[in-house]
Amino acid sequence: MTQAELAAEFAAMHIKGDPLVLYNIWDAGAARVIVEAGAKAVATGSWSVAASQGFEDGEELPLEMVLMGVSRICKTVTVPVSLDFEGAYAMGPTGVAKNVQRVLKLGVVGINFEDQMVGGKGLHKTEDQAKRIAAAREAADEFGVPMFINARTDVFLREGNRDWHSGLMPQALERIEAYAAAGANGIFVPGLADPELIRTIVGSTELPVNAMMLPDGPTATELAEIGVSRISYGPAPYRQAMQDLAVRYLDAISTPITE
Repeated sequence: MTQAELAAEFAAMHIKGDPLVLYNIWDAGAARVIVEAGAKAVATGSWSVAASQGFEDGEELPLEMVLMGVSRICKTVTVPVSLDFEGAYAMGPTGVAKNVQRVLKLGVVGINFEDQMVGGKGLHKTEDQAKRIAAAREAADEFGVPMFINARTDVFLREGNRDWHSGLMPQALERIEAYAAAGANGIFVPGLADPELIRTIVGSTELPVNAMMLPDGPTATELAEIGVSRISYGPAPYRQAMQDLAVRYLDAISTPITE
């Protein structure tokens, strides 16, 4: 299957009410495990990828290491691969376009692309982020692959007090409309846990909506009923895997060694 065909297949997996479940991975080994377990597609999580190499999230992991890691993933599995590309390691549209083409050359068919200023303060202005999305869209079109741009807004993620999330809806809806017009294929609203607010997001756009599983948020079944098209797990799989590793290590050193 060609890269363009994989991209089209990936886009078709986003079905309202029957969401694509992406159990975010961090390297080629983890990707292989979940594909062998039946995953139809794989997606990295930037937090997990960085942590697996001893770095903090927020583009602290050097771009060359990101490229090396996703290259190995694309060479290891035959299913569609989506990259959590944070802010594309660039501020302006020209840099975004250049880096998008770099990951496309490695076999990626989708990206998460966030609107917070990575390493800075606050969010990109709506019109600026729209230009960045348009640059990514144009770069993918020039490359000949209908890359799935999952436009992430961190309006809710950056506000820890969920009581204030309803008041942030006008800003979020404005951004969603602008991102859709700029060429985004999907909308990602991490940090949003209120079912009715998620339902409002779903009803506001024709684009597939991606929600993140949260310990105190809606279940996967509830998110499907709300109408989301994609569910992701963020850093949770990596954290659980590392906790399991620590437990097994403690079990190993507590077991008496006998001849």
